[in-house]
Amino acid sequence: MRVVKHIILSSIAILILLSKAFSTEIYVGIHSEKLDRDGSMSSPYANLEDALRQVREWRRLGDPKIKSAVYILVKDGVYRPSQPILIRPEDSGTLQSPTSIRGLGDKAVFSGGITVKGWRRVGKNNLFGEKHFKNIYVADAPKVGGRYFPFRQMWVGDTKAIRAESHSDYELPRILNWNFKEQTATIPNVFKNIEFKDGMEFFIHQWWAIAQLRIKEAIVKKDSIVLSFHDPESKIQSEHPWPSPWLSKETGNSAFRLVNSIQFLDTPGEWFLDEQDHKIYYYKRDKEDLETSEIVVPYLETILELRGTLENPVSHIHIEGLNFKHSSWIRPHYFGHVALQAGMYFIDAYKLETPGTPDKKGLENQAWVGRPKSAIVLSHTKQNEISNCKFTHLASTAVDFEEANYKDSFTGNLIKDVGGNGVLVGKFSDEQFEAHLPYHPKDERIVSDGVSIENNLIHNVCNEDWGAVGIGVGFARNINILNNDISDLAYTGISVGWGWTPTINISKNNIVKENRITRYGKFMYDVAGIYTLSAQPGTIIQNNLIDSIYLSPYAHIPDHWFYLYTDEGSAYMNISDNWYPENKILKNANGPSVEWKENGPQVDLAKVANAGLSSTYRSLLKYQNKVEDRSKFNKHIPFDKPVYVQISDPDGSISAKSLESFIQRQGAEIKQIYRWKGYTLLKTTDDIAQKISSAWKADFPAVKCKVFKEIFYSFESKQHCPTNSESDEEDFVILTAQLVDDPNKRDQYYQYHKDQFEQWPEISKGFCNAGFNDVTMYRNDHQLLLYISYPKGKSFDEINALTTKDNPKVEEWNKLMSTFQRGIQGTAANESWIFYKK
Repeated sequence: MRVVKHIILSSIAILILLSKAFSTEIYVGIHSEKLDRDGSMSSPYANLEDALRQVREWRRLGDPKIKSAVYILVKDGVYRPSQPILIRPEDSGTLQSPTSIRGLGDKAVFSGGITVKGWRRVGKNNLFGEKHFKNIYVADAPKVGGRYFPFRQMWVGDTKAIRAESHSDYELPRILNWNFKEQTATIPNVFKNIEFKDGMEFFIHQWWAIAQLRIKEAIVKKDSIVLSFHDPESKIQSEHPWPSPWLSKETGNSAFRLVNSIQFLDTPGEWFLDEQDHKIYYYKRDKEDLETSEIVVPYLETILELRGTLENPVSHIHIEGLNFKHSSWIRPHYFGHVALQAGMYFIDAYKLETPGTPDKKGLENQAWVGRPKSAIVLSHTKQNEISNCKFTHLASTAVDFEEANYKDSFTGNLIKDVGGNGVLVGKFSDEQFEAHLPYHPKDERIVSDGVSIENNLIHNVCNEDWGAVGIGVGFARNINILNNDISDLAYTGISVGWGWTPTINISKNNIVKENRITRYGKFMYDVAGIYTLSAQPGTIIQNNLIDSIYLSPYAHIPDHWFYLYTDEGSAYMNISDNWYPENKILKNANGPSVEWKENGPQVDLAKVANAGLSSTYRSLLKYQNKVEDRSKFNKHIPFDKPVYVQISDPDGSISAKSLESFIQRQGAEIKQIYRWKGYTLLKTTDDIAQKISSAWKADFPAVKCKVFKEIFYSFESKQHCPTNSESDEEDFVILTAQLVDDPNKRDQYYQYHKDQFEQWPEISKGFCNAGFNDVTMYRNDHQLLLYISYPKGKSFDEINALTTKDNPKVEEWNKLMSTFQRGIQGTAANESWIFYKK
């Protein structure tokens, strides 16, 4: 058998060598000066387009040169195409004769950018203070085709420069308010002598996405500034409910910054483009030499396209060992950018006055979204390969398998320093297709099917659009996401699914297996290492390793971070043998048949031993940046007590049916609803309470919603009543009151409860005498919530009287506490504590 095996392997090696020997090679070289180039090693074509044209002609004419593989070999150098390089159906290879575009070395670069030269010190002037002008340089803005062009990024060597901004990533202030009717934002005036200039932009963090709005007007007051914005983004931003500006006393309002004004050019590494005078200003970093450094601004939004048709897809193109750099994305410059999720931007979105769509009767909003530009686009393609390439210094998405991709592969690549998504696959709702509808195309060839994303290092992506993702799959099927290493993200690692619907759609059989996802959620929450949406029969999420979620400085809900997150409509999938260090997951409004099996810290590490890059590709790990010294990571402290959500609706603007429907959509049980007059209280878990609080602000912004999670007092009989045995079955009561409007007295009240067990032991004795199991007090703002549990079958009034029996100190305590307490709105003058009733 060994002899036979040796003969077979030797035969395969000979066939490979013979195939190579009979293949055709054609060369591209940037430094060739001949006008009559023939594509030979000594006379290479000056650009890839000419080489593709030559191969196209050979294929058209049936030239013998294309009987086996054709290699377009690209010499080292920087190639700057004047328009996106388009690979058409006529460029397609065949299984026997693929076209392979390969770098000869490791420095063949296709750049969508233009170099900026001629830097000089600005010298003394009125624009910059004496502290800064010595380090600020200026250059003439470049032209393309004799015309100036806008750009939103700049790179100095391999380091990204920062568009002049009022505050850096970790120092953002919070908005004061958002007027949805007037479409204005009120921000604190934390600026020194601020002056509004045309072109200034507003960046805002909101829930799991960001928005970038062009400022139309700024009304500057002493302590605040009122901003209004240009359309279309002004209307979209104030009318769309998900995600919207966050306003919360408990966790802080949405964070923001102002961008793109010369008055903010005050920090090394910042730059500003003066579009009127066509000058670029740059605040030089220490040790940078602007004469020797290559300084590049992007011009092309897309560098390379493989684009075919349904009848004639681009096929059998192999791209290997190339570098793609310096793409642009200019839409926010002209239309703003208000994102829904995964970088998809709203074209139109609003809350429905009458809820309901053909797919979801309770849906209360509609949205139509567009797709951000990508440096590399594959559309209507079949059996193409991209391997061992580097995608760096890009403005928006790096690589996009847009639609109708069949068995393409993306293997062993580096994606780093990207403003938006790393890799996208499949449909994310066309602009004419409402985002919440299930996708059922009549011609299923349009569906991306069998695409493989394997053994790639995806690092430092979504560094401009913080709500983008490492790998995003929309409506697609049979997608294989295997052995990728994904790290250093502002939001989610891998997102699979689209539509927010449990209705069966075109998505199915997607495999997310043996990936390593770490260091994510740097700025955005409602986040997970792996996140799913909608029905996906046969989808498997298995043997992934997920760890290290950043502690976000701006999270709308600080606890809303997860390792795995099956969101709205997730259905018909298996999630098993995934390791993460703490049991912190969320199952939100899932559909049927989501099978969870053996996930979390208890999973044997041997099951995730192969998670991340396979040995052949681990050399890519050298491109990861070190963890920043200021970085902090989450540590989950399980909250095992009930959490309460209170809805205050004294006017009865929301019907009981609507309220119960809303609560059920968030995954809560309506049997745990309690009421008193215009108040509704839900007893639930921490995770569900967070989801309800987050969703409530979008669906019912005018109605108050409070979460009671902060416990300031807890009595447990098993700790304080050693002779009592806690009952297995219990009843409970829930009461509420509020504290008087006096900060000093409120502080005294909390201190009394803190010292109670030591200085008022009679209170515990009274609770023991009554047979109480638990007495827990929550607070939110100045309102109190009291939970008392006791053995099932007992009368609360009867056992509560036992707390004061032969115990006058309890009566003294109750009288003292009554001086601090008062009733909530709607109580009578002599009432303080009221009972919620089921």
